[in-house]
Amino acid sequence: MSKPKSIHQLDLQDLLNTGLNSHDAKLLQIDLKSTINAANGSNPLDLWREITSRRLLKPSYPHSVHRIVYDAVYGGYDVSAHGPPLYWFPSDVDSRQTNLGRIMEAHGPKLLGAAYKDPITSYKQFQKFSVQHQEVYWSIVLEKLSIRFQQPPKCILDTSDKSKPGGTWLPGSVLNIAECCLLSANERDNDNEKVAIVWRDERFDDLEVNKMTLNELRRQVMLVANALKGLFTKGDPIAIDMPMTVTAVIIYLAIIYAGFVVVSIADSFASKEIATRLRVSKAKATFTQDYIVRGGKKFPLYSRVVEATDRRVIVVPAIGENVDIQLRKQDISWDDFLSSAKQLPRPDYCDPVYQSSDTVTNILFSSGTTGDPKAIPWTQISPIRGAADAWAHMDVQPEDVFCWPTNLGWVMGPILLYSCFLTGGTLALYHGSPLGRGFGKFIQDARVTLLGTVPSLVKLWNSTGCMEGLDWTNIKLFATTGEASSVDDDLWLSSRAYYKPVLECCGGTELASSYVQGNVLQPQAFAAFSSASMTTGIVILDDHGVPYPDDQPCVGEVGLFPVYMGATDRLLNADHDKIYFKGMPVYNGMQLRRHGDIVKRTIGGYYMVQGRADDTMNLGGIKTSSIEIERVCEQADASIMETAAVSCQPATGGPELLAIFVVLKEGFNTEQDKLKMIFSKAIQRNLNPLFKVSFVKIVPEFPRTASNKLLRRLLRDQLKEVLHRRSKI
Repeated sequence: MSKPKSIHQLDLQDLLNTGLNSHDAKLLQIDLKSTINAANGSNPLDLWREITSRRLLKPSYPHSVHRIVYDAVYGGYDVSAHGPPLYWFPSDVDSRQTNLGRIMEAHGPKLLGAAYKDPITSYKQFQKFSVQHQEVYWSIVLEKLSIRFQQPPKCILDTSDKSKPGGTWLPGSVLNIAECCLLSANERDNDNEKVAIVWRDERFDDLEVNKMTLNELRRQVMLVANALKGLFTKGDPIAIDMPMTVTAVIIYLAIIYAGFVVVSIADSFASKEIATRLRVSKAKATFTQDYIVRGGKKFPLYSRVVEATDRRVIVVPAIGENVDIQLRKQDISWDDFLSSAKQLPRPDYCDPVYQSSDTVTNILFSSGTTGDPKAIPWTQISPIRGAADAWAHMDVQPEDVFCWPTNLGWVMGPILLYSCFLTGGTLALYHGSPLGRGFGKFIQDARVTLLGTVPSLVKLWNSTGCMEGLDWTNIKLFATTGEASSVDDDLWLSSRAYYKPVLECCGGTELASSYVQGNVLQPQAFAAFSSASMTTGIVILDDHGVPYPDDQPCVGEVGLFPVYMGATDRLLNADHDKIYFKGMPVYNGMQLRRHGDIVKRTIGGYYMVQGRADDTMNLGGIKTSSIEIERVCEQADASIMETAAVSCQPATGGPELLAIFVVLKEGFNTEQDKLKMIFSKAIQRNLNPLFKVSFVKIVPEFPRTASNKLLRRLLRDQLKEVLHRRSKI
């Protein structure tokens, strides 16, 4: 691809070539010239900041307009000297009104002394303080969340038990975390009428958005809790295998409210995978739907569940009030399930079951694809961690409407639920596929202010143009997780709301949160994380397991400080110590916790996750990551939808060979040999002149886990097979 023009070289014809109409192109050219003069210099950061603050690049403009201006501003920017280019900048006034900004203004002068300046300037110091003084930080934040202890903790953190490297959190405390979700954010009676959930079914995209108040939610949860108590014994594991609907959320809260344990199973799994999770968790029953409805079509779900278990299944109708399927003798419909509770004198009132804070309330599973998935138990502390990080980093406030297309079977489902209900925010749910315009219209009509995504979903929206013409300008920030983002797709997403931040998040089910993520007090760069999360200490290890000095640019495996509120201290079906601690180095007297990511720290202290440790390649004696190569290749040609880079030794031995698997955009037909040449030049120009692409294969789609993670292992197996066949010729 040719080198982009600088912002000073950009002319009217360049703007017209993007598809912008003549009138808008002329206005934009005039405004850009005025902004360049006002920026009073050639610093691209100042110029981009001025362009976005003036809102010159409208969401309605073709994406190619946004891209050409961004590239023109940052075309000559030296990443190696200055770190990643920044696209969003916090304002001094707004920063003081954020959740984190408020507590920094209130407590910063006392905690940091004369070193405290303001929330933006002092963020890094405050984050470091939170790592070193976790009890102080958590005592402040717990007061800000909707947490009510039936019996308060003896202390925040007890580190006396040396068999627990992560310490014991909130010892002695007793609560019901689901009850906390149903509490008013304040004591005013009218807060019970606050909208707790908004939703829409995909078949009714032109109707008003549905709403449920906090009081209505509370009554529904208590009704289901009463029905559960009539069938099960305290502590019983009960599975949920259904889309994340309003009913699923009510069931989730009711199970925990009534003293049982949720077993989270994603609705995309085949019967064999469902059976494995039910077996490992010892679930006594399963809530599911008769069907999943997508695009007007019915896809069986109940039949998959009954193939997996002989235990009782409680079946919710996907459409209407009656189940549209014949049930087994031991199974019951949703209506029949509720009927027992409706006979009670007060059907919609139920006392919560209070339990210690370390009681397991939810069993989730890793997205592993070999053997049994890890069964990860969440205690009542795990939700507090997830909600607290959303409160601090995503700045979830009571007036916010938060949507994230996900499922209760994946970690983001419970995190989303708790991030809304423990902060006073409103949960937004779309009962349908997030792939098309109907979902985008719901985001517009529900006036969503926080939108979470996964990169592959954003890539699809960007490439199909399905969201064109919709108004997403109520959104104050985006969040993304699950896989590596691309600059181009994040640029598109951010531009939908006049360049609001896209906060990258990377963590794990076993952490109940992200260990690195963006926030609203630091400038943000596309496809990069600006900080470790609050209270999280991390180091990056060299090839010998020795941590690099703090803030030094480097690449290596990440190690987490073991004292991490909300992180697991056990697994139900695997050796926790072996998986997360054994073999990790000791740092400042602490045995580090393993996470398995390869992380790059840039100039300026930003982070980029470059894949898993087992996705690292050795090309000609030089270590690099799949993601680093993929980022370069995806920008190398206009025909590229996405790429996957893998390497392996040839069957006869010798250095690893690099292969690029490619999915093309719809309507493109490019030769593999041509792409091989294009990729090689791009990689040699942008990464290393010694790297060479040996093999390119165009495929219709990539193999992925049920949680949408790319299965490079299977592509690597395909490459080995090709090389094996070649060795026999």
